[in-house]
Amino acid sequence: MARPPDSDSETGIITRTRTQTRRKLARPPRYKVLLHNDDYTTREFVVEILKLVFHRSEPEAVQIMLHVHHNGVGIAGVYSYEVAETKVRTVEAMARARDYPLMLSIEPESAGGSDDAQ
Repeated sequence: MARPPDSDSETGIITRTRTQTRRKLARPPRYKVLLHNDDYTTREFVVEILKLVFHRSEPEAVQIMLHVHHNGVGIAGVYSYEVAETKVRTVEAMARARDYPLMLSIEPESAGGSDDAQ
């Protein structure tokens, strides 16, 4: 009796390779955390939160702070919604503890967006 071509000759177990179609998982949407300029929050505090909360280097933090100062708004970072929300709440608590009215917002990242300050 002949064995099927896909059987193990020692055990007699028939093995077949299952072909599965792999589903591509969509990347979760990302959200920009925006810093808004005001006339009361100090530049030093904005640089501090950019370094501590958003893990920016000193030069990056200064560049973002100046962009916010001159343009009214700037991107602190781009994250998943949950991370963005947590960072906003953290910064808001830090700002309120020092009586700063610093405002942040979250907006969806557009297709092809980047993690730049501009």
